[in-house]
Amino acid sequence: MAELIILGSASAIPDLQHENTHMLLQTENHRVLVDAPGNPIVRLQQAGIDPLSITELILTHFHPDHVAGAPLFLMVSWLKKRVLPLHVYGLDETLTNFEKLMDLYQWYAWPDMYPVIFHHLPTHQNQPVFTSSELQVVCAPVKHIIPNIGLRFTLQPAGTVVAYSSDTEPTQAVVQLAGGAHLLVHEASGASLGHTSAEQAGEIAAQAGAHRLMLIHYPTARQDQLAAEAQRTFKGEVLVARDLLRVPLS
Repeated sequence: MAELIILGSASAIPDLQHENTHMLLQTENHRVLVDAPGNPIVRLQQAGIDPLSITELILTHFHPDHVAGAPLFLMVSWLKKRVLPLHVYGLDETLTNFEKLMDLYQWYAWPDMYPVIFHHLPTHQNQPVFTSSELQVVCAPVKHIIPNIGLRFTLQPAGTVVAYSSDTEPTQAVVQLAGGAHLLVHEASGASLGHTSAEQAGEIAAQAGAHRLMLIHYPTARQDQLAAEAQRTFKGEVLVARDLLRVPLS
């Protein structure tokens, strides 16, 4: 069965119970890692996922709490003798910066390196990321401090939709991405430059006609207050993400 696994739920400041926000969406033949902070190898193992089975890596934007663990993920996968190609997706600016970072690590000198295939995405609304018989992924630019994308995953053939806001102020781009979504995963860092409060996330979910709302990328000290804040503006089910939470997707 397809499922979403929350690997980390914190905003930029993690703690002992909350890693920085990243997640895995898996189907029978896809294991899509969305962002890679901290040490994603360890967190994947804690979730019971073989890191070498990751098929796609999507980097939403080039902030450390979303990409700092990606070089380690690539290196450890190489040391563990990965053979499977890894497809890496992101905006042109994000991947260009990431490739520069990898060059500083001189990864071109790693012998017998597995194929890493970069897919530079344009900043278009409803931009296709990839499509297969099991999964369709599209993205759209959202409103953050630097270029960033939100995501919409559609499971095939069931049509189940999971949308992810990534880091963003309230924006119609997320309303469109999440239109009719069975689950909207939305950041709740607080109303500030490039970010959204839980109450505002509820408004976005309501405008999108989402069935359920999951709050993520939140200040960990405020975890217990978030659901009530979102319920002021959204009448559907509100969940608060926690690390290693598994959400079945039919």
